[in-house]
Amino acid sequence: MRRAERAGAFADRHIGTDAAAQRTMLDALGYDSVDALVEAAVPASIHAKPRSTSDIPPAATEAEALAELRALASQNRVARPMIGLGYSDTFTPSVIARNVLENPSWYTAYTPYQPEISQGRLEALINFQTMVTDLTGLATANASMLDEATAVVEGMLVARRGSKSASNVFVVDADALPQTRALLAHRAAAVGIELVELDLAHGATLPDECFGVLVQYPGASGRVWDPAGVVDAAHVAGALVVVAADLLALTLLRSPGSLGADVAVGTTQRFGVPLGFGGPHAGYMAVRQGLERQLPGRLVGVSQDAAGHPAYRLALQTREQHIRREKATSNICTSQVLLAVMASMYAVYHGPDGLRAIATDVAKKAEALAERLRSYGLSLRTDSFFDTIRVATPGPSRRVIERARERGYQLAWIDDATVGVSVDETTTADDLAAVAWAFGLPEGEFAGAGAQGERELPFGDAAPLAAVPAELHRLEEFLTHPVFNSHRSETAMMRYLKQLSDRDYALDRGMIPLGSCTMKLNAATEMAAVSWPEFSRVHPFAPEEDVHGYLAMIEQLEVWLAEVTGYDAVSLQPNAGSQGELAGLMAIRGYHRANGDLARTVCLIPSSAHGTNAASAVLAGMRVVVVACDDAGNVDLDDLRAKIATHADELAALMITYPSTHGVYEHDVLEITQAVHDAGGQVYVDGANLNALLGYARFGDLGGDVSHLNLHKTFAIPHGGGGPGVGPVAAKAHLAPYLPSHPFSQRRDHPGGVFDGGPISAAPHGSAGILPISWAYVRMMGAEGLRRATAAAVLSANYIAFRLRDHFPVLYAGEAGLVAHECILDLRPLRDATGVTVDDVAKRLIDYGFHAPTMSFPVAGTLMVEPTESEDLGEIERFIEAMIAIKAEADRVAAGEWPQADNPLVNAPHTAESVVAGEWEHPYSRETAVYPVHALVRTKYWPPVRRIDQAYGDRNLVCACPPIEAFA
Repeated sequence: MRRAERAGAFADRHIGTDAAAQRTMLDALGYDSVDALVEAAVPASIHAKPRSTSDIPPAATEAEALAELRALASQNRVARPMIGLGYSDTFTPSVIARNVLENPSWYTAYTPYQPEISQGRLEALINFQTMVTDLTGLATANASMLDEATAVVEGMLVARRGSKSASNVFVVDADALPQTRALLAHRAAAVGIELVELDLAHGATLPDECFGVLVQYPGASGRVWDPAGVVDAAHVAGALVVVAADLLALTLLRSPGSLGADVAVGTTQRFGVPLGFGGPHAGYMAVRQGLERQLPGRLVGVSQDAAGHPAYRLALQTREQHIRREKATSNICTSQVLLAVMASMYAVYHGPDGLRAIATDVAKKAEALAERLRSYGLSLRTDSFFDTIRVATPGPSRRVIERARERGYQLAWIDDATVGVSVDETTTADDLAAVAWAFGLPEGEFAGAGAQGERELPFGDAAPLAAVPAELHRLEEFLTHPVFNSHRSETAMMRYLKQLSDRDYALDRGMIPLGSCTMKLNAATEMAAVSWPEFSRVHPFAPEEDVHGYLAMIEQLEVWLAEVTGYDAVSLQPNAGSQGELAGLMAIRGYHRANGDLARTVCLIPSSAHGTNAASAVLAGMRVVVVACDDAGNVDLDDLRAKIATHADELAALMITYPSTHGVYEHDVLEITQAVHDAGGQVYVDGANLNALLGYARFGDLGGDVSHLNLHKTFAIPHGGGGPGVGPVAAKAHLAPYLPSHPFSQRRDHPGGVFDGGPISAAPHGSAGILPISWAYVRMMGAEGLRRATAAAVLSANYIAFRLRDHFPVLYAGEAGLVAHECILDLRPLRDATGVTVDDVAKRLIDYGFHAPTMSFPVAGTLMVEPTESEDLGEIERFIEAMIAIKAEADRVAAGEWPQADNPLVNAPHTAESVVAGEWEHPYSRETAVYPVHALVRTKYWPPVRRIDQAYGDRNLVCACPPIEAFA
């Protein structure tokens, strides 16, 4: 078999429609070939020119791609990371690794906007929120943040909103994590916040006026001190206090809430989530009572379903950024659900006693090491600590670090005379002995012998928190809810995880036809390397010589992404699409400021844009001016020209999505971008819909200067129930110097230039641990496979639009009446004729075995459908038949056969209980309710709850694990 034939195998498996199916679809649409269809849809003026050479190698087979990844992984050194600074090695319980991290029932699920089919995920997130509120001692936590440093930034913004002070000053603890301080500096400058750094632990006095104070607890140095006095002083000044706290330490230390904190933030990474060279990890945020409605991101609460049973849902959904737009106070529209689930299940599995035991063990190790070093005359920078010590070295600190590295350990260089050491749950007595040796202590002094002849440094008798004041020792109980005290055996844990996943709908059950939020196949081969220790157990601040494989993989992926987008440089640091947007706008801001154009602060955004666009612009220090769209959903050129003329001297950027948010390839895109450039502005092309362009057109050729890309959409990283995501930012050469940098980056130079724009996430390379997924996807698809995927997605979307347009009007279309990779079905005429709403249709689709398409975005009363290239014709036809059948049901309501208040649509979804318990009093049969098509008899997905009352949940906000009695 020729290599080319073998290499095509993966694309054939990734793309759901084969040649015969595509022929059927093309015949219906009247096109001779897939290429002919896409080239008719994509304006001829933007077709990509053929390339004589490509940086993307020919497609590899799955075996070849895994072999290349193994070779890259072998270039990473799996050392024992004891660097700390917010990242700790951890044991992921195997039952969680196998049943969550490596389970498509969890990682292929979508954001729980359809709560009736997301009850498992939502319960796991309620567990997460309860875990965080219990440990922090605060009233309400959200469903996770992106990482600790960005959570601190969000905490600063919460303090600004919640404080009554008119000051622009935010006080930063000098002992805050260095990456956090760097990110704060970058983000604060854009929104006019002045940072004042103070050594709070040593009694520095707060300024007379400030709106907020950040305290790191314990500090980056490891120091544990009582911040109660600072908290009181801040409150007197009218400021809110944000405490960045280590959750494991909080099992032994007083909670931030008990100390008077208003906000607590941090990371849950050390709760069983692998290091992954920096992510993805679930940050957290909790607030005191009264600040709930200031929380960014997502909040899970408890409401009730149509039968009055408790049911979980996303609460306060009006805070979502696509609704608040330019009035948004945060651009966070996502979270890190998969990792939050892992962290919450770590707490469920270990329980309060187990977590306390792990923390005590960690504290004993730190104390034993400290005591041994002190006994040999070495001094510590602080005597009060939890897991981290800083040691004064009699000679150059680099020598200690090199000696440790000889034994396979990574320590933290602090300065020329100080070394930092952090211990964790994986640290052994042998590890402690090796570190002590690195500081010059003789091996022969240690008691016992390790497994490999290494002398051990025992820690069992050490006193944890020996120098921590007694008033800081935790007395409060935590994790008292039964869920944290009921699943100790692996059998019980496995069954609990299975029960939760069975309540959910993910891609392993069927199609999730969401427009604007591509849900494509996340192939097993792409996922395989994520769990390899050479990728998963690497500290983000590891020295360059230990991460050559990661850096090589990252550089290759940057080059490949630059080629397919038509840009010169790519930064993979942003760990969400919203953060990629922000990074791109910050690059534009940096460019204008470097050119002396300080007045260029206006960002033009079409009314159809993703809501995070406007929020990101505000957070980049820009002023949003909305541009109208015409009746076809395109940018209104006359309004655009008028807005440009009005704001010519202050125009910073235009943000557009291409294809448009309405799912259409705009014909005038080159004219639009040229008009902005002529006025001195930059063009930001939102990359959310890149999967409709790959191989056919490139953002850089459209006139784009910068874009973010969604690797969790176009490049096959799973959504994980609402995270993880990666949102790299790509730019032309003139903006490359302003792309994200990082104080601990192993390399500042990238294939597209040297980046110096300031950090956008906590880790130098963002969520690097899942980059092997996108690397494998591109490597196995090759350039031609990526083009084929685009064509298949566009074909499927147009086939659905064609088949359904006689039943539901297709709201927008472009060239030749074609849509892009998604289509908008207008349900408003159905509502007007029958009284059946878009919500009714969405919930009835559950009875047919489907996740609903995107509801009421970008147009209220519509469904946006995106089948993706992954679905086969059988599943596409099943969806089409379901939609036609639902239309027929609505017509029966209109005809009076079923009452408007009692029919299968308004009562959907139907649970098993609803059709077997009690008398059946509805005017339609039980079979119609739950088996509207015969094929469901053998494959039925049973929703666990009936339709959830959203308004009730917002009026009665409950965000912690409800008591068991609530479900009785």
